[in-house]
Amino acid sequence: MTDTGIEQIMMLAPVIPVIVIDRVEDAVPMAEALVAGGLPVLEVTLRTAAALDALQAMKSVAGAVVGAGTVLDPQMLNAAISAGAEFIVWPGLTENLGKAATASQIPFLPGTANASDIMRGLDLGLTHFKFFPAATSGGIPALKALAGPFGQARFCPTGGITAATAPEWLALDAVLCVGGSWVVPPGPLDPARVEALAREAAGLSR
Repeated sequence: MTDTGIEQIMMLAPVIPVIVIDRVEDAVPMAEALVAGGLPVLEVTLRTAAALDALQAMKSVAGAVVGAGTVLDPQMLNAAISAGAEFIVWPGLTENLGKAATASQIPFLPGTANASDIMRGLDLGLTHFKFFPAATSGGIPALKALAGPFGQARFCPTGGITAATAPEWLALDAVLCVGGSWVVPPGPLDPARVEALAREAAGLSR
């Protein structure tokens, strides 16, 4: 079941790095630094021309579990799967993409921001969601409120989460992990810095 598979992936580390990568040559050293720091689950967002090639390159790093984020339609889903993605993350939830991902049997994490989104996911047999954009969709109070009537749902809040706020999110029973871009700062890649940030993030309690 895809839902079981995505829970296993979500439980591998408290933080899933959300990666926007412009240079394929940065892919392997970036993945090596993140994995060495204790963050094996890597979400490569399909926002750049280099993303699919970078995803393929990262899969060569021992211990890395590499998925595709910002998947918006079945065509992008198929491209990500062809590139070797091991899981899929979307910013929202549509029935069309939900059915396509379920049929592919790849673990996936659809985005939700309100009760209707979650109910749409439950109708598709899903219980694991990305809460996005977390900081601007009501933050922790909103997710606490949603977790009440949807006690079976589990979340990966993403969007506006920082090293300082991540512990507050991870303290929620409904949260299995958080997504964050702070572990891969923008600008020229500094593998030592990325590894240090990853190590700090991997040590967060949940």
